[in-house]
Amino acid sequence: MASPRCRGGIKVATVDVTQENLHQIVSENNLVIVDFWAPWCGPCRSFAPAYEAASEKYPDVVFAKVNTEEQQALAGYFQIRSIPTLMIFREKIIIFAQPGALPASALDQVIEKAKVLDMDEVRRDIEAQGKADKSA
Repeated sequence: MASPRCRGGIKVATVDVTQENLHQIVSENNLVIVDFWAPWCGPCRSFAPAYEAASEKYPDVVFAKVNTEEQQALAGYFQIRSIPTLMIFREKIIIFAQPGALPASALDQVIEKAKVLDMDEVRRDIEAQGKADKSA
């Protein structure tokens, strides 16, 4: 299977996410950053250039976009209440979700932190939280 960052052999900066392809994109890639947006959203349009620039700066990361107007079920599933919202999946786990447009420098910081995050520790924390929830 070709990387979702290529279409017909042509490198693309971002990937359009739908309900049909989200699972495959997240499952087949170590680090996926998803921008939930809408065409009518001014802050979304303002954030788009920084997001596109980051997608070119980090070729090892999949940058995806969800048009919340076209993918309302997906936006509902992730409880998107405000756009733009940025969500980061690492090893199939959501490690970051935050509404609001980020300046380019802050986006770079978030990406760098996501890349070095200790995922074994994250999984231990999730397991411990699951046990705490069951005993409550």
